[in-house]
Amino acid sequence: MWRLRVANRQTSRPTTSHFRVRRQYSTFLNTRSRTSIRPLAVGTVLSFGALASYYFFFPDASRGAPTSKHEKLSPSHFTPCTITSSEPCGPNTRLLTLKIPTKFLPASDEKRFSSIWSVFVKDDDIQVERPYTPLEGVDAEGRMRFWIKKYPHGEVSRWLHSKEVGDEIEIRGPLQTWLWKDDDVWDEVVMISGGTGIAPFYQLFHNIISQGVSPRTKFTLLHSSRSPSELPPSAILLPLSSFASENPKRFQFRVFVDTLDPTDEIDRLKVKVGRINRATLVSSIKEQSSPSKWWMWPFKKSAELDIDVRKTLFLVCGPEPMITALSGPYGRNFSQGPVGGVLEELSATSSQVYKF
Repeated sequence: MWRLRVANRQTSRPTTSHFRVRRQYSTFLNTRSRTSIRPLAVGTVLSFGALASYYFFFPDASRGAPTSKHEKLSPSHFTPCTITSSEPCGPNTRLLTLKIPTKFLPASDEKRFSSIWSVFVKDDDIQVERPYTPLEGVDAEGRMRFWIKKYPHGEVSRWLHSKEVGDEIEIRGPLQTWLWKDDDVWDEVVMISGGTGIAPFYQLFHNIISQGVSPRTKFTLLHSSRSPSELPPSAILLPLSSFASENPKRFQFRVFVDTLDPTDEIDRLKVKVGRINRATLVSSIKEQSSPSKWWMWPFKKSAELDIDVRKTLFLVCGPEPMITALSGPYGRNFSQGPVGGVLEELSATSSQVYKF
Protein backbone atom coordinates (compact mmCIF):
# COMPACT_ATOMS: atom_id res chain seq x y z
CA MET A 1 0.00 0.00 0.00
CA TRP A 2 2.82 2.33 0.89
CA ARG A 3 4.58 1.52 -2.32
CA LEU A 4 1.40 2.23 -4.32
CA ARG A 5 1.08 5.68 -2.80
CA VAL A 6 4.69 6.48 -3.61
CA ALA A 7 4.20 5.27 -7.12
CA ASN A 8 1.12 7.43 -7.53
CA ARG A 9 2.98 10.42 -6.10
CA GLN A 10 5.81 9.87 -8.49
CA THR A 11 3.51 9.68 -11.49
CA SER A 12 1.91 13.04 -10.51
CA ARG A 13 5.23 14.89 -10.79
CA PRO A 14 5.80 17.05 -13.94
CA THR A 15 7.50 15.17 -16.67
CA THR A 16 9.65 16.45 -19.52
CA SER A 17 6.60 16.59 -21.76
CA HIS A 18 4.85 18.85 -19.25
CA PHE A 19 7.72 21.33 -19.34
CA ARG A 20 7.73 21.23 -23.13
CA VAL A 21 4.01 22.06 -23.24
CA ARG A 22 4.46 24.95 -20.84
CA ARG A 23 7.31 26.42 -22.89
CA GLN A 24 5.25 26.14 -26.05
CA TYR A 25 2.27 27.84 -24.40
CA SER A 26 4.49 30.64 -23.02
CA THR A 27 6.05 31.13 -26.43
CA PHE A 28 2.57 31.33 -27.93
CA LEU A 29 1.51 34.02 -25.44
CA ASN A 30 4.64 36.11 -26.01
CA THR A 31 4.28 35.87 -29.75
CA ARG A 32 0.61 36.79 -29.56
CA SER A 33 1.34 39.84 -27.33
CA ARG A 34 4.09 41.06 -29.68
CA THR A 35 1.90 40.66 -32.70
CA SER A 36 -0.96 42.51 -30.96
CA ILE A 37 1.30 45.40 -29.82
CA ARG A 38 2.98 45.84 -33.21
CA PRO A 39 -0.19 47.04 -35.04
CA LEU A 40 -0.91 49.42 -32.12
CA ALA A 41 2.56 50.96 -32.35
CA VAL A 42 2.37 51.23 -36.12
CA GLY A 43 -1.07 52.81 -35.85
CA THR A 44 0.17 55.35 -33.31
CA VAL A 45 3.09 56.36 -35.55
CA LEU A 46 0.83 56.67 -38.58
CA SER A 47 -1.70 58.76 -36.63
CA PHE A 48 1.03 61.12 -35.39
CA GLY A 49 2.38 61.45 -38.92
CA ALA A 50 -1.08 62.22 -40.26
CA LEU A 51 -1.64 64.91 -37.62
CA ALA A 52 1.74 66.49 -38.32
CA SER A 53 1.07 66.46 -42.05
CA TYR A 54 -2.32 68.08 -41.52
CA TYR A 55 -0.78 70.80 -39.35
CA PHE A 56 1.93 71.74 -41.82
CA PHE A 57 0.14 71.21 -45.12
CA PHE A 58 -3.42 72.09 -44.16
CA PRO A 59 -3.13 75.10 -41.79
CA ASP A 60 -6.09 76.65 -40.04
CA ALA A 61 -8.05 79.54 -41.52
CA SER A 62 -5.88 82.24 -39.97
CA ARG A 63 -2.48 80.75 -40.82
CA GLY A 64 -3.63 79.68 -44.24
CA ALA A 65 -5.39 82.91 -45.18
CA PRO A 66 -4.86 83.70 -48.88
CA THR A 67 -3.28 86.84 -50.30
CA SER A 68 -5.46 89.17 -52.35
CA LYS A 69 -4.18 92.06 -54.48
CA HIS A 70 -7.62 93.14 -55.64
CA GLU A 71 -9.78 93.26 -52.48
CA LYS A 72 -10.07 95.70 -49.61
CA LEU A 73 -8.19 95.14 -46.37
CA SER A 74 -9.95 92.38 -44.43
CA PRO A 75 -9.26 89.87 -41.63
CA SER A 76 -10.05 87.03 -44.06
CA HIS A 77 -7.07 87.58 -46.38
CA PHE A 78 -3.66 89.23 -46.54
CA THR A 79 -3.15 92.50 -48.38
CA PRO A 80 0.27 93.66 -49.65
CA CYS A 81 1.60 96.97 -48.32
CA THR A 82 4.91 98.82 -48.56
CA ILE A 83 7.37 99.97 -45.90
CA THR A 84 7.80 103.73 -46.31
CA SER A 85 9.85 104.43 -43.17
CA SER A 86 11.94 102.46 -40.67
CA GLU A 87 13.60 104.53 -37.94
CA PRO A 88 15.69 103.14 -35.06
CA CYS A 89 14.56 104.76 -31.81
CA GLY A 90 16.26 102.89 -29.00
CA PRO A 91 17.83 99.52 -28.21
CA ASN A 92 16.13 96.94 -30.40
CA THR A 93 13.14 99.15 -31.25
CA ARG A 94 12.00 100.81 -34.47
CA LEU A 95 9.24 103.09 -35.65
CA LEU A 96 7.94 101.36 -38.75
CA THR A 97 5.52 102.99 -41.19
CA LEU A 98 3.50 100.91 -43.65
CA LYS A 99 1.40 102.21 -46.52
CA ILE A 100 -1.50 100.43 -48.11
CA PRO A 101 -3.08 101.70 -51.36
CA THR A 102 -6.08 103.83 -50.50
CA LYS A 103 -8.29 101.80 -52.84
CA PHE A 104 -7.86 98.86 -50.45
CA LEU A 105 -8.96 100.80 -47.34
CA PRO A 106 -12.33 99.80 -45.86
CA ALA A 107 -14.83 102.49 -44.93
CA SER A 108 -13.48 104.51 -42.01
CA ASP A 109 -16.81 104.33 -40.18
CA GLU A 110 -16.64 100.56 -39.80
CA LYS A 111 -16.85 99.39 -36.18
CA ARG A 112 -13.65 97.42 -36.58
CA PHE A 113 -11.73 100.70 -36.73
CA SER A 114 -13.18 102.01 -33.47
CA SER A 115 -11.33 102.20 -30.16
CA ILE A 116 -8.41 99.74 -30.19
CA TRP A 117 -7.67 97.44 -33.11
CA SER A 118 -4.69 95.61 -34.60
CA VAL A 119 -3.50 93.88 -37.76
CA PHE A 120 -1.66 90.62 -38.32
CA VAL A 121 1.72 90.86 -40.03
CA LYS A 122 2.94 87.74 -41.86
CA ASP A 123 6.55 86.61 -42.04
CA ASP A 124 6.74 85.25 -45.60
CA ASP A 125 9.89 83.26 -44.85
CA ILE A 126 8.37 80.92 -42.28
CA GLN A 127 4.65 81.66 -42.79
CA VAL A 128 4.09 82.91 -39.24
CA GLU A 129 1.89 85.87 -38.29
CA ARG A 130 1.79 88.13 -35.24
CA PRO A 131 -0.60 90.95 -34.22
CA TYR A 132 0.61 94.56 -34.00
CA THR A 133 -1.29 97.71 -32.99
CA PRO A 134 -0.99 100.79 -35.23
CA LEU A 135 -0.21 103.79 -33.02
CA GLU A 136 -2.64 106.20 -34.69
CA GLY A 137 -4.72 103.68 -36.57
CA VAL A 138 -4.70 104.35 -40.32
CA ASP A 139 -4.82 107.79 -41.95
CA ALA A 140 -6.57 108.89 -45.14
CA GLU A 141 -3.44 108.10 -47.16
CA GLY A 142 -3.33 104.50 -45.95
CA ARG A 143 -0.37 104.97 -43.59
CA MET A 144 0.00 102.97 -40.37
CA ARG A 145 2.81 103.49 -37.87
CA PHE A 146 4.06 100.85 -35.42
CA TRP A 147 6.54 100.83 -32.53
CA ILE A 148 8.15 97.39 -32.75
CA LYS A 149 10.68 95.82 -30.43
CA LYS A 150 12.97 93.04 -31.62
CA TYR A 151 12.99 90.07 -29.25
CA PRO A 152 15.64 87.30 -29.32
CA HIS A 153 13.02 84.63 -29.98
CA GLY A 154 10.51 86.80 -31.82
CA GLU A 155 10.39 85.48 -35.36
CA VAL A 156 8.23 88.22 -36.86
CA SER A 157 9.80 91.11 -34.93
CA ARG A 158 13.32 90.10 -36.03
CA TRP A 159 12.05 89.69 -39.58
CA LEU A 160 10.47 93.17 -39.57
CA HIS A 161 13.68 94.74 -38.23
CA SER A 162 15.55 93.24 -41.19
CA LYS A 163 13.24 94.88 -43.73
CA GLU A 164 14.15 98.08 -45.58
CA VAL A 165 12.22 101.00 -47.02
CA GLY A 166 10.49 99.90 -50.23
CA ASP A 167 10.10 96.27 -49.15
CA GLU A 168 6.64 94.75 -49.43
CA ILE A 169 4.98 92.84 -46.61
CA GLU A 170 1.49 91.43 -46.10
CA ILE A 171 -1.05 92.26 -43.41
CA ARG A 172 -4.63 91.29 -42.61
CA GLY A 173 -7.19 93.04 -40.43
CA PRO A 174 -8.41 95.15 -38.80
CA LEU A 175 -9.22 93.01 -35.79
CA GLN A 176 -10.93 94.72 -32.89
CA THR A 177 -8.95 94.29 -29.68
CA TRP A 178 -11.14 96.26 -27.30
CA LEU A 179 -14.19 98.48 -27.78
CA TRP A 180 -14.73 101.75 -25.95
CA LYS A 181 -18.39 102.40 -25.23
CA ASP A 182 -19.29 106.08 -25.05
CA ASP A 183 -21.94 105.75 -22.37
CA ASP A 184 -20.29 107.57 -19.46
CA VAL A 185 -20.25 104.40 -17.36
CA TRP A 186 -16.79 105.11 -15.96
CA ASP A 187 -15.73 108.17 -14.00
CA GLU A 188 -12.08 107.27 -14.52
CA VAL A 189 -10.03 105.03 -16.79
CA VAL A 190 -6.57 104.05 -15.56
CA MET A 191 -4.29 102.61 -18.26
CA ILE A 192 -1.13 100.80 -17.13
CA SER A 193 1.51 99.91 -19.72
CA GLY A 194 5.00 98.48 -19.83
CA GLY A 195 7.41 98.61 -22.79
CA THR A 196 5.70 98.43 -26.18
CA GLY A 197 2.45 97.75 -24.32
CA ILE A 198 1.81 101.48 -24.60
CA ALA A 199 0.77 101.03 -28.26
CA PRO A 200 -2.94 100.20 -27.72
CA PHE A 201 -3.28 103.02 -25.21
CA TYR A 202 -1.68 105.50 -27.57
CA GLN A 203 -4.20 104.43 -30.19
CA LEU A 204 -7.00 104.98 -27.65
CA PHE A 205 -5.51 108.38 -26.88
CA HIS A 206 -5.43 109.28 -30.57
CA ASN A 207 -8.92 107.98 -31.40
CA ILE A 208 -10.89 108.72 -28.23
CA ILE A 209 -9.19 110.82 -25.56
CA SER A 210 -7.74 113.60 -27.70
CA GLN A 211 -10.94 113.79 -29.74
CA GLY A 212 -13.07 114.78 -26.76
CA VAL A 213 -15.12 111.59 -26.67
CA SER A 214 -16.74 110.91 -23.27
CA PRO A 215 -15.89 114.37 -21.86
CA ARG A 216 -16.98 113.45 -18.33
CA THR A 217 -14.44 110.64 -18.04
CA LYS A 218 -10.95 111.29 -16.70
CA PHE A 219 -8.11 109.23 -18.19
CA THR A 220 -4.78 108.36 -16.59
CA LEU A 221 -1.86 106.65 -18.33
CA LEU A 222 0.90 105.12 -16.20
CA HIS A 223 3.82 103.87 -18.26
CA SER A 224 6.90 101.96 -17.12
CA SER A 225 10.17 101.03 -18.84
CA ARG A 226 13.27 99.38 -17.47
CA SER A 227 15.55 102.33 -18.26
CA PRO A 228 15.36 105.75 -19.93
CA SER A 229 16.92 104.36 -23.09
CA GLU A 230 13.96 101.96 -23.42
CA LEU A 231 11.28 104.63 -23.07
CA PRO A 232 8.97 105.20 -26.03
CA PRO A 233 10.29 107.60 -28.69
CA SER A 234 9.49 111.30 -28.55
CA ALA A 235 6.91 110.78 -31.33
CA ILE A 236 4.84 109.00 -28.66
CA LEU A 237 5.87 110.77 -25.45
CA LEU A 238 5.57 114.38 -26.61
CA PRO A 239 1.91 114.28 -27.75
CA LEU A 240 0.95 112.56 -24.50
CA SER A 241 2.82 114.96 -22.21
CA SER A 242 1.67 118.04 -24.14
CA PHE A 243 -1.98 117.03 -24.01
CA ALA A 244 -1.70 116.25 -20.29
CA SER A 245 -0.21 119.70 -19.61
CA GLU A 246 -2.96 121.43 -21.57
CA ASN A 247 -5.83 119.28 -20.24
CA PRO A 248 -4.97 118.31 -16.65
CA LYS A 249 -8.61 117.62 -15.71
CA ARG A 250 -9.04 115.35 -18.71
CA PHE A 251 -5.77 113.42 -18.92
CA GLN A 252 -2.91 112.53 -16.59
CA PHE A 253 0.36 111.02 -17.81
CA ARG A 254 3.09 109.60 -15.57
CA VAL A 255 6.29 107.84 -16.61
CA PHE A 256 8.38 105.43 -14.52
CA VAL A 257 11.73 103.69 -14.99
CA ASP A 258 13.17 100.84 -12.93
CA THR A 259 16.64 102.39 -12.81
CA LEU A 260 18.15 105.76 -13.63
CA ASP A 261 21.81 106.15 -14.47
CA PRO A 262 23.42 109.47 -13.43
CA THR A 263 24.51 110.02 -17.03
CA ASP A 264 20.97 109.73 -18.41
CA GLU A 265 19.89 112.99 -20.00
CA ILE A 266 16.25 113.09 -19.03
CA ASP A 267 13.86 115.38 -17.23
CA ARG A 268 14.07 113.98 -13.72
CA LEU A 269 11.04 115.98 -12.59
CA LYS A 270 8.71 114.09 -14.93
CA VAL A 271 10.22 110.60 -14.85
CA LYS A 272 9.98 108.77 -11.55
CA VAL A 273 12.31 105.96 -10.49
CA GLY A 274 10.52 102.82 -9.34
CA ARG A 275 7.91 100.39 -10.52
CA ILE A 276 4.17 100.93 -10.72
CA ASN A 277 2.74 99.56 -7.47
CA ARG A 278 -0.16 99.88 -5.08
CA ALA A 279 0.83 103.34 -3.89
CA THR A 280 1.08 104.54 -7.49
CA LEU A 281 -2.41 103.33 -8.30
CA VAL A 282 -3.91 104.71 -5.12
CA SER A 283 -2.46 108.16 -5.80
CA SER A 284 -3.76 108.06 -9.36
CA ILE A 285 -7.36 107.21 -8.47
CA LYS A 286 -9.70 110.08 -7.79
CA GLU A 287 -10.31 110.52 -4.08
CA GLN A 288 -13.98 110.96 -3.35
CA SER A 289 -14.69 112.40 0.09
CA SER A 290 -17.82 111.14 1.81
CA PRO A 291 -19.06 113.10 4.86
CA SER A 292 -20.96 110.05 6.08
CA LYS A 293 -17.68 108.21 6.59
CA TRP A 294 -15.86 110.87 8.59
CA TRP A 295 -15.86 108.61 11.66
CA MET A 296 -13.77 105.98 9.82
CA TRP A 297 -10.90 108.33 9.00
CA PRO A 298 -8.72 107.35 12.00
CA PHE A 299 -8.87 103.71 10.87
CA LYS A 300 -7.79 104.34 7.28
CA LYS A 301 -4.44 104.96 5.72
CA SER A 302 -4.15 108.60 4.80
CA ALA A 303 -3.07 107.75 1.25
CA GLU A 304 -6.18 105.60 0.77
CA LEU A 305 -8.74 107.90 2.36
CA ASP A 306 -12.16 107.42 0.77
CA ILE A 307 -10.89 105.75 -2.40
CA ASP A 308 -13.77 104.39 -4.44
CA VAL A 309 -12.80 102.19 -7.38
CA ARG A 310 -16.35 101.12 -8.23
CA LYS A 311 -16.54 103.50 -11.19
CA THR A 312 -12.91 103.12 -12.29
CA LEU A 313 -11.86 100.97 -15.25
CA PHE A 314 -8.34 99.50 -15.30
CA LEU A 315 -6.67 98.57 -18.60
CA VAL A 316 -3.34 96.71 -18.36
CA CYS A 317 -0.88 95.90 -21.16
CA GLY A 318 2.76 94.92 -20.88
CA PRO A 319 5.13 92.11 -19.91
CA GLU A 320 3.41 89.14 -18.33
CA PRO A 321 5.15 89.48 -14.91
CA MET A 322 3.90 93.06 -14.66
CA ILE A 323 0.35 92.06 -15.59
CA THR A 324 0.42 89.25 -13.01
CA ALA A 325 1.67 91.51 -10.22
CA LEU A 326 -0.87 94.25 -10.88
CA SER A 327 -3.99 92.43 -12.09
CA GLY A 328 -3.38 88.71 -11.71
CA PRO A 329 -2.27 86.15 -14.31
CA TYR A 330 -4.07 85.35 -17.54
CA GLY A 331 -6.47 82.45 -17.60
CA ARG A 332 -6.23 79.41 -19.86
CA ASN A 333 -5.37 80.24 -23.49
CA PHE A 334 -4.73 83.88 -22.52
CA SER A 335 -8.28 84.44 -21.36
CA GLN A 336 -8.83 87.22 -18.83
CA GLY A 337 -8.71 85.01 -15.76
CA PRO A 338 -9.66 86.22 -12.27
CA VAL A 339 -8.53 89.58 -10.94
CA GLY A 340 -5.48 89.30 -8.71
CA GLY A 341 -2.47 91.24 -7.52
CA VAL A 342 -2.73 94.89 -6.54
CA LEU A 343 -6.10 95.44 -8.21
CA GLU A 344 -7.63 92.61 -6.21
CA GLU A 345 -6.33 94.30 -3.05
CA LEU A 346 -8.10 97.48 -4.15
CA SER A 347 -11.36 95.50 -4.53
CA ALA A 348 -11.55 95.85 -8.30
CA THR A 349 -13.87 93.32 -9.95
CA SER A 350 -13.54 91.41 -13.22
CA SER A 351 -15.88 93.89 -14.92
CA GLN A 352 -13.43 96.69 -14.07
CA VAL A 353 -10.21 95.06 -15.30
CA TYR A 354 -9.14 94.19 -18.83
CA LYS A 355 -5.77 92.56 -19.60
CA PHE A 356 -4.46 93.09 -23.13
